[in-house]
Amino acid sequence: MAEQIAFIGLGNMGLPMASNLVKAGLGVTGFDVVPAANEAAAKAGIKVAASAVEAVKGAGIVISMLPNGKLLLELYGAGILEAAAPGTLFIDSSTIDVASARLAHALADSAALASLDAPVSGGVGGAAAGTLTFMAGGSDDAFARAKPVLELMGRKIVHCGAAGSGQAAKICNNMILGISMIAVGEAFVLGEKLGLSHQALFDVASTSSGQCWSLTTYCPVPGPVPTSPANNDYKPGFAAALMLKDLLLSQEAASSAGATTTLGKQAAEIYQQFVASGQGGVDFSGIINTIRGGN
Repeated sequence: MAEQIAFIGLGNMGLPMASNLVKAGLGVTGFDVVPAANEAAAKAGIKVAASAVEAVKGAGIVISMLPNGKLLLELYGAGILEAAAPGTLFIDSSTIDVASARLAHALADSAALASLDAPVSGGVGGAAAGTLTFMAGGSDDAFARAKPVLELMGRKIVHCGAAGSGQAAKICNNMILGISMIAVGEAFVLGEKLGLSHQALFDVASTSSGQCWSLTTYCPVPGPVPTSPANNDYKPGFAAALMLKDLLLSQEAASSAGATTTLGKQAAEIYQQFVASGQGGVDFSGIINTIRGGN
């Protein structure tokens, strides 16, 4: 695999992802608008370009990891498509709205460039360990070309369908996650009031029909799962502000698609209140403290 990689967005997720490509022996040129991010990238062996446009020159694959769809579309409209060599593949791993993802595909297509939306699940820990799950949307050819590179950063690579399907899968998955964490938190608070120990409830629910990822991997109370953020004062992890972002994206998508997502709407409202109270930087599993305080 000899293709040169350009990586735009070297923050908490982008830097470890790009670093794993360097560790695999690929040439990576990166750029971020934050100077400190570029400094950290240089220390990780990433060649830092003076701009995004400079980063993509000579690259066979361009990967972006940005905070939102607006920034992605601004990036695509800022000359990087024109600067890219013919046949360059653009992979966006940001979590953004489906409409922006599809528009980004259309912009790449109009420039005769291949593209893939490929958001991730697994958080900063998964990015560092190279165990992310990628949910990809785009053509079969684009996916086949991207897969060997994505496998250097992730453990599970899923082709979800046509343009925008990766973002659709990510939004649906994280709506499940947000809802289930609230449900697990409510169950533990109820268990406390009924005199159950955290360990007893965990031992039953984790091996019974209440089993879910929010319980067995990310248990919101200290003790039963030593690696969960609950054992580290709810340091993220996956910050509540990011969960709120994804839940709001799910509701935007539900509205545009004419879907009824009653629990998703309620989960978004609960996390909106949590973030508004100053808890946006807390791990999203910390929602249990708000649930406990409301009882």
